[in-house]
Amino acid sequence: MDRAPSDPLALILSASPYNAMDIDMPRDCIFTIEPGFEDPKHPGKLWFCPFCNQIEGILATFPEVAAHFAVTRLPFPRPRQPVIDLIGADHQGLPVLVFADAAAAPPDAKTANGYRFVDDTRRILEIVAERSGIPAPH
Repeated sequence: MDRAPSDPLALILSASPYNAMDIDMPRDCIFTIEPGFEDPKHPGKLWFCPFCNQIEGILATFPEVAAHFAVTRLPFPRPRQPVIDLIGADHQGLPVLVFADAAAAPPDAKTANGYRFVDDTRRILEIVAERSGIPAPH
């Protein structure tokens, strides 16, 4: 799919370190929260997102997944502008998988601002397994 240079997903994908392998091939993008963040509501303690960490576990266990998906880790505080630019402020909860090609998104994907996305962690794991050839979650 050809996207204009000002398209938010195209800009995010071009900036992703994982995108260097297939510059001309648009990729679906997984957004997670950077682990080891501080929460202003609970000062003095570091946290990780248990939902995002499931995605991080797959990325660490199966490094070949990076050949199929761009991965963008965002800071914990909102607003999470890269996600807002794509699917709007109502959908900044992470993790989220945004599809580069809306036509290739599964039927259960949600739609916002012309993009298709999945924000259910279990479903993201299933799609990652299907599209990258790794074992499926049990």
